[in-house]
Amino acid sequence: SNKSYPMLLFLRGSHRAGNNLSKLLFDGIPNLLDRGYKLDSKNPADGKIYKFIVITPQAGQWGLNPDQIKEVLDDMQQHYRVDASRIYITGYSAGGSGTVTALTDNPALTRRFAAAAILSPVMLNDKNLHSFKMVADAKVPCWYFAGTAEPHFLRNARMDTDSTNKYMPGLAHMTIHGFRHCCFKEIYKPTYRPKGKNIYEWFLENKRQ
Repeated sequence: SNKSYPMLLFLRGSHRAGNNLSKLLFDGIPNLLDRGYKLDSKNPADGKIYKFIVITPQAGQWGLNPDQIKEVLDDMQQHYRVDASRIYITGYSAGGSGTVTALTDNPALTRRFAAAAILSPVMLNDKNLHSFKMVADAKVPCWYFAGTAEPHFLRNARMDTDSTNKYMPGLAHMTIHGFRHCCFKEIYKPTYRPKGKNIYEWFLENKRQ
């Protein structure tokens, strides 16, 4: 078959770093897949059901840098039938800031993503904090999530959302929830549908031209 599939790159929090892959199953999308959840979703734009290729890399410490993320993308596209117009990136905590760092490092990498979902990101470094024009220039929609019970991360998410919308109003939007900095698998559940859709349906609405 020549059929290609959307790819979802998931970046985990720093506490899942190391060389024990079982740590990846503690939270987020890997936890849901391990528990039997199906991520197959209907694209609201065309009514078709899509299956995802999901990749969850584990770094030795903290998280992957943009060059390493590029290597992951290159390797996946070389060995799997990835739909290059539907490459999505998401992450929580350190993985949330890793997602934003990938979007604000260099324009070539930014343009590879069709959309990004960022959960409770850690503060960015100064270089990336001033590089959100890359996201607007590449027209990458971003959906941020953060909670009232995690004010530091809520501030970061608001800052990143505003920094994006400064260059293209409405390109980034945010959902504010009541969770603490702990419950990311709840947000990644297909049944979590703020504003009538889950993350996976929202991803599929977005495609690079």
